[in-house]
Amino acid sequence: MTEETVLFLGDSITQGGDWATWFPGVTTLNFGVAGNSSEDVLARLDTVVAAKPDEIVLLIGTNDLGMRRNVEQLVRNIQSILVDLRRDLPGSRMLVQSVLPRGREFADRIREANIHLRQFAPTVHAQYLDLWPTMALEDGELNPAYSDDRLHLNAAGYEAWLTELRPALERLRDEPPMSRPIQAIIFDEYARPGS
Repeated sequence: MTEETVLFLGDSITQGGDWATWFPGVTTLNFGVAGNSSEDVLARLDTVVAAKPDEIVLLIGTNDLGMRRNVEQLVRNIQSILVDLRRDLPGSRMLVQSVLPRGREFADRIREANIHLRQFAPTVHAQYLDLWPTMALEDGELNPAYSDDRLHLNAAGYEAWLTELRPALERLRDEPPMSRPIQAIIFDEYARPGS
């Protein structure tokens, strides 16, 4: 039996992960690229599809907000990423993670984006992992114990993330793989806040 392939997709936070050490027993692919926004990830999905991973772990969006992109644009891009991956990799299991907290001035926009992502994930048979309770202070600031610059994770930050990610990946593996692509998905989640 061949090893499962887990592809970690995102920006510098993903790129900085020591995935092969943290997840022995599976083949890990680090598709984190520093500075990437959701638009950048969308533009390079063909490389993800070509890798044919068994599982895709997505963390993206903080750079969009740093570039002053609005929440709607961010959410729609992540929805497009998930729809395209589900269409092109119908058998892959997907885990979408909440946008991580950063400086408290970003908190309201990140919370808003995460509400929509949590609602949308099931429509493409993706699991959703809410990292906010573990990583954020009450005011929405990234816990300063986990970051030296209110954005990137330090060793303690990665360890805190892994305490949530490891069990989430176990749950993901318990899910049966998809057998066929989803035909049509309507992007109406953003239009119905609070639903």
